[in-house]
Amino acid sequence: MTLALAATVGALFALGTFLVLREDLVKVVLGLAVLTQAANVYLISMGGITEGTADSVPILAAHGAKAHETADPLVQALVLTAIVISFGMTAFLLTLSYRAYQENGTMNVTEWEQ
Repeated sequence: MTLALAATVGALFALGTFLVLREDLVKVVLGLAVLTQAANVYLISMGGITEGTADSVPILAAHGAKAHETADPLVQALVLTAIVISFGMTAFLLTLSYRAYQENGTMNVTEWEQ
C-alpha cells in the first residue's frame, strides 16, 4: 500500500506540473488544483496510521481497555483546512481566467497583447 500511495502522489505531482506548464490558462488553473490535491494526499499518507498492525485503529479503545495507537488528528485537520482553501483558490483563479478571457479574447497566454 505504501508503494501505491507513493506512486499516486508522484503521478499527481507529475500531472500537476505538466498542466501548469501549458499555455492554456484553464489548464494552468487545473494543474494548480491537482498539485494541491497531491500535497493533501502526501500529508495524509505521512500522518496516517501504519498498515498491517492490529493495534493501530482510527478509534480509541473502550473504557478500561488498553489504548490503541491512533492516527494523528492534527494532520487530518490541516488537510481539511487545505482542501477548503484550495477550493476557494481554484474558484478565484477560474474567475480571474474568465476575466482575462473577456479582456483578451483568448485563453492562450502566448497570444495576449503586452
